[in-house]
Amino acid sequence: MPFPDIEAVAADRWTIAPQTRRFIRPAKFLPHHLDRIKGTQFGPIVEVIRGFRGNYETTQEATVGYRLKNIDLIDGVLYARKCSRSLRPRSRRLPVYAPPRHSTSGALFESWVGNRWFGNWLSDDCLTYPLADEFDTPVTTRPITWEHEPQYAAKLDLKPIHVSDVHFDEVVLFRDKGQNASKKKRADQIRQKLLASAPPFPVHPGVFILRGNRGDSRRLSNETEIAEQFASKYGFRIIDPVASSVDDIIHACAGARIVAGVEGSHLVHGLMVMPPDSALFVIQPADRVVSALKVITDRQGQGYAFVVGEGTCENFRVEWSDIDRTLEMVLA
Repeated sequence: MPFPDIEAVAADRWTIAPQTRRFIRPAKFLPHHLDRIKGTQFGPIVEVIRGFRGNYETTQEATVGYRLKNIDLIDGVLYARKCSRSLRPRSRRLPVYAPPRHSTSGALFESWVGNRWFGNWLSDDCLTYPLADEFDTPVTTRPITWEHEPQYAAKLDLKPIHVSDVHFDEVVLFRDKGQNASKKKRADQIRQKLLASAPPFPVHPGVFILRGNRGDSRRLSNETEIAEQFASKYGFRIIDPVASSVDDIIHACAGARIVAGVEGSHLVHGLMVMPPDSALFVIQPADRVVSALKVITDRQGQGYAFVVGEGTCENFRVEWSDIDRTLEMVLA
């Protein structure tokens, strides 16, 4: 849309949490795997590699709330006079609409990426929900989409009001992208909520979370072989999240020293509950390398390791010898 973001017309705004300085730790990886990177998402190659190399400080932006008045929500887009914000792609071709018949007020906690990917809903939108609950009635435009969502919602006591086309007399929005101290605290609180319904979890070597052929294509052709090597040599548990309940996943991941698997939203299951001193081990296709999950481990003070396979996201392969050498660095 050729309009400024709707934040420009906020009637009121305030800082919920200040910005934070954070040291970005280096990832564990084999140096020649950086040379395999052919393409990245959510950032240019140079920035993704910089995040992997680490050893620098960064400023994480503040968390900000802002209140708007007389906003129309139509087809997943918030409209004000000459301003807008899309919460998801429009289903209609043209942004032409009649004024909504119903009016309400509330606090929206959803994001574009959270509506697109399960992992972002769980790692970002669920962390913003407590802010919405603090400042107004939490509302969302997104219907329940993912299989595990109702179980997580119950454990985290998420009870938003679902809305579609509506006029907001007042609506509170949040800029909650910065990985500041407040967001880390909210992530710690969510971890405790998820662990509260289960007994203490003994520490164990790790868990390999299968991806298979689900979601955006990242097909590791020898995934089964790799998972079995994790299990036989290092004592990892193997879990298929599609065939598992949230309780099963928590039991597998809550005590894991390492959570491993192909890059994707399914790894966020483990990120949400793995111990504070654990590490994430990510297997990536060369043409779709992503550092987004490292942003989370950096925030939580956890370790991060990765290998880059050969091939494309449609079909790639990683040799066990490369994984084994990288694991040795993690465990050293």
